[in-house]
Amino acid sequence: MLKYRNDPRCRANGFYTYTAFINAARSYNGFGTTGSSDDQKRELAAFFAQTSHETTGGWSTAPDGQFAWGYCFVREQNQANRYCDSPDWPCPQSYFGRGPIQLSQWTPSAADRSAGRVSGYGVITNIINGGLECGKGRNDKVEDRIGFYRRYCSILGVNPGPNLDCYNQRPFA
Repeated sequence: MLKYRNDPRCRANGFYTYTAFINAARSYNGFGTTGSSDDQKRELAAFFAQTSHETTGGWSTAPDGQFAWGYCFVREQNQANRYCDSPDWPCPQSYFGRGPIQLSQWTPSAADRSAGRVSGYGVITNIINGGLECGKGRNDKVEDRIGFYRRYCSILGVNPGPNLDCYNQRPFA
């Protein structure tokens, strides 16, 4: 899944390990273990897609495509951004096992629906970076996140489902 994470061209070479991921995932009850098998795969794909977008080393003509290069950096490259725009979903919980990351358990409220926020991968992007990326029509950053998500869904053999973008969703904050 993380094909180039140990590539010498990546600064994170040797940093990310399977054991470290499993230990971190176990710290968040329910992460990747709730709902149907497809729900669990989508949750895992969503996590890897969002974090791959933030740590990508890919480019449009990269070997195996730009979405094969997630986890190339240890830290995101643009740390000036304010993340987790939703007051209801603080970052650590939204990344692991709470709320819309577990889309099989999230139901939009009337306020969410009136803001265009519906269940699907797009609302996860809205939670993480909605103030900069959502409610503004199509943009390359959201497309990049979707590209990673589709790649991981394909690897895991699951349909990505509907509502992948947040183009018409009002940000949470």
